[in-house]
Amino acid sequence: MGKRLSKRDDKKAPAPRFAYDGLDRVIHERARLSVLTSLVTHSKGLLFGDLKLLCALTDGNLNRHLQVLEEAKLIAITKGVQNNRPQTFCRITALGRRRYVEYLAVLEQVLLDAGAAVRGELSAKEAT
Repeated sequence: MGKRLSKRDDKKAPAPRFAYDGLDRVIHERARLSVLTSLVTHSKGLLFGDLKLLCALTDGNLNRHLQVLEEAKLIAITKGVQNNRPQTFCRITALGRRRYVEYLAVLEQVLLDAGAAVRGELSAKEAT
């Protein structure tokens, strides 16, 4: 995946205050955010079945989200056999961990901005 371009890149203008360009669409989807959070908290990785339970997803749904994350190089998938049973093992990549942390930083800013706005509304109501 290359650099994400926008109209602002051509003009070298600063991003608008509430654009939140860092809310990566690959990560922002609820199921993929759940998968990445599960994998970040399990640094050695997880088996498909465990990931399915942690994220409350069906086999097909989890499989599709894993494909998207693997294509974006955010996770690595290893397939093998243990006790004559197929095993799919998933782990977050270094790139995935870095993009996840960057995403969380932008999400934190969203929360701070929203909190400040709510506090401002409450202060204004209390003043009247």
